Amino acid sequence: MNDGGGSDGGEADDGDAADGRGIQEGLERSSGDPRVLLAMNAVLSTWFAWIVVWGLDLLGTAAFSARNVATLAILLFALTYVTVLR
Repeated sequence: MNDGGGSDGGEADDGDAADGRGIQEGLERSSGDPRVLLAMNAVLSTWFAWIVVWGLDLLGTAAFSARNVATLAILLFALTYVTVLR
């Protein structure tokens, strides 16, 4: 039964071989919006810092406070900023 979509079975629909090159070229040329990069870095650094400080508080190593989360988030943000945008 043929539903009218897809291939007839004779050809594999693997896409064009040039698609890989086009995507790679597009990724290499695209600089993106730096504000998005900075916002994602800030959010993910804060989220990761929150989890790390919570875990350290669970182990009794550090107190879970906004100051500790903010300090670690700033350090992570700076580290990833320097690493990615150097």
